[in-house]
Amino acid sequence: MYIKKIELNNFRNYEQEQIVLDKNVNIIYGNNGEGKTNILESVFVCALGKSFRTSKEKELIRIGQDYAKVNIDFEKNDRSGNIKINIDDKKSFFLNDIKLNKTSEVLGNIYVVLFNPDDINILKQGPANRRRFLNIMISQLRPNYVHLLNNYMKVLEQRNIYLRQVKYENKNIDLLEIWDEKLAEFGEKIYEYRKDFIEKIIVKINNIHQKITNEKETIKIVYSSNCSNKEDYLNKLKNNKNIDLQKGYTTLGIHRDDFSIYINDKLVNVYGSQGQQRTVIISLKLSELEIIYDEIGEKPILLLDDFMSELDKSRREYLLNNFIDNQIIITCTDKFDLKNNGKFFKVENGKVL
Repeated sequence: MYIKKIELNNFRNYEQEQIVLDKNVNIIYGNNGEGKTNILESVFVCALGKSFRTSKEKELIRIGQDYAKVNIDFEKNDRSGNIKINIDDKKSFFLNDIKLNKTSEVLGNIYVVLFNPDDINILKQGPANRRRFLNIMISQLRPNYVHLLNNYMKVLEQRNIYLRQVKYENKNIDLLEIWDEKLAEFGEKIYEYRKDFIEKIIVKINNIHQKITNEKETIKIVYSSNCSNKEDYLNKLKNNKNIDLQKGYTTLGIHRDDFSIYINDKLVNVYGSQGQQRTVIISLKLSELEIIYDEIGEKPILLLDDFMSELDKSRREYLLNNFIDNQIIITCTDKFDLKNNGKFFKVENGKVL
């Protein structure tokens, strides 16, 4: 699949822009702060219904304006399509001019895999970053996952509120079982989704990583969760009830899930070099790319946000030469030689030249 055209209206620093993309490689270059990443962000919002940079939708609207619009024409193997997103006091989504009722209905139309320099935080920072990586990947392919996750988080919030009410207002502790039952119900289903996709990554990632490292490194992923099934999770919630009451929040559940990555049997975020960590991120994202293709039979769009500067020449060439069938949109500060078919766009003062 590929994007044919992007239209921006009051989106970030763009007043009115139309960008006709090449179906292969697109290089968007210019000085820092000119708005290159904003173009990738507009694509991401149309693919997943939200930004990868902010949870505050007002930040997507051009300063001094009341609304923003993004309009994307895309092409798939079997059809053409159009997604429009209007942002004012809330977001409105349209697929082929038909208004969608909820954000999850946007998912599954445009598939993207994003690389950006902050991806290193998947390894370097806490489990929340690793869960976010899983959530984004699974959401694109299993829209029902978003519904389950939202329900789980709502019940979790309600349980946490009730824990504090039991502690400070002497509410009936036995009523916690109402929230426990729902948490376990949603948690078991979310665990199954995550376990399935971790297994898919494991199948892909070692082969990819060995190619990138010339077979010098083996990679292993270990998924950890305390919510493998409903009955087990209910028992853990029951046994941990006093600790939860003391702390005032739920200490166990899929909201605490994590996965660890090992290179040659050593934990990469502790013992890996900077280069090894960046290579692991590439392997992880390329696994995601292949999994999406296996699932939908379409090549997802590869978004590279200032990522090429983080790679040496051999890794840049690996990306560009091994994924020529994917549409690639790259942001960078300077033009570089392009052996494959493609287009260059210069961004300057909120204008795409």
